[in-house]
Amino acid sequence: MDIINALSGIIAVVYFGVLLLTFVSLWRVHTKAGRPGWACLIPIYNLVVLVQIASRPLWWVILFFIPCIGIPFYVITMVDIAKAFGKGTGFGIGLLILAPIFLPILAFGSAEYKGLTR
Repeated sequence: MDIINALSGIIAVVYFGVLLLTFVSLWRVHTKAGRPGWACLIPIYNLVVLVQIASRPLWWVILFFIPCIGIPFYVITMVDIAKAFGKGTGFGIGLLILAPIFLPILAFGSAEYKGLTR
């Protein structure tokens, strides 16, 4: 029983560490894009700001909440965010699938926000 409690504690510490790293990275990505960093902490407003960083229309946020329809729009948004920072489509898929790894690379790496023109 003690080993289960110890493992649970270790898993919880690792989980919250990854969560903290993700939030810090999102904060940095927002500020690199000229948006307020605290916006990553507000659930729906976070999506609004991500859509703005991706240079997509604001009504896309509504589509994220429609089952099955929102998934491709979220994929496109992540790819556009990667492209806005000068990265490729593969990096955008990485942001989607392995966010705790790719967000810190985007946030603390040399990538600069260039924006997208539509």
